[in-house]
Amino acid sequence: MLAVTSVALSARGQAPAPEAASTMARVGPGAYRPLYPPSAAEAEVPVKAFLLDRLPVTNAAFLAFALAHPEWRRDRVPGVFADEGYLSHWASAADLGADVDQEQPVVRVSWFAAKTYCAARGARLPTEAEWELAASASRTRPDGRGDPAWREQILAWYSRPNPPRLPRVGTTPPNYWGVRDLQGVVWEWVLDFNSTMVNTDARRAGDRDRLTFCGGGAINATDKEDYPSFMRVAFRSSLRADYTTNNLGFRCAADDVRGDR
Repeated sequence: MLAVTSVALSARGQAPAPEAASTMARVGPGAYRPLYPPSAAEAEVPVKAFLLDRLPVTNAAFLAFALAHPEWRRDRVPGVFADEGYLSHWASAADLGADVDQEQPVVRVSWFAAKTYCAARGARLPTEAEWELAASASRTRPDGRGDPAWREQILAWYSRPNPPRLPRVGTTPPNYWGVRDLQGVVWEWVLDFNSTMVNTDARRAGDRDRLTFCGGGAINATDKEDYPSFMRVAFRSSLRADYTTNNLGFRCAADDVRGDR
């Protein structure tokens, strides 16, 4: 029987373990502006200060987790918690192999596995609002979306094809909060990845319907020029919790016990 008690942990009210907090940066407080707000009154979502990993979780870190929690090895995890691609790029269930760099961001990890990994660290996955707040920071501003140069750089990242080999973590400069690699390296799981509703369920739709969302769906968007946000919303809306892909990783977050001081 798989031990999945950590999967049911609340997203709030968790104080990070000391070893987790030491690798995290304090982000916020601030306000997240959803691309598709539920109503005019919810055009901005207040976000309390929180802690976020400075770097994505690496292959080495996730391997250590899988060895300590063998129910999450790829040869033991039930299919309900991860699809057949789970950690399939590793040489074996307990070995990265010569072709996988231990300092690359771990990918091919399901939402269930990412969530449990964070809980084992005394942490959690960031919410969509938290992740987006952190990702909106440029190198010098907590909100860089009004900076044309920063937006141009983000667009350049999103226009590049995936490299044949993922870079090591820490390759991008730290942003205003001291967080790296939020954009331009891999996509990342968030706790409420399926909270943004779209007109067509992308999990059952084909490519044509996804283009309809990206094009026609822009009509109701709060910022019609924010192409990276459209990409992230479309990608998250296509996921299921058991899905894994070769460019989807994660990082952990935690409540800031100091509050918004």
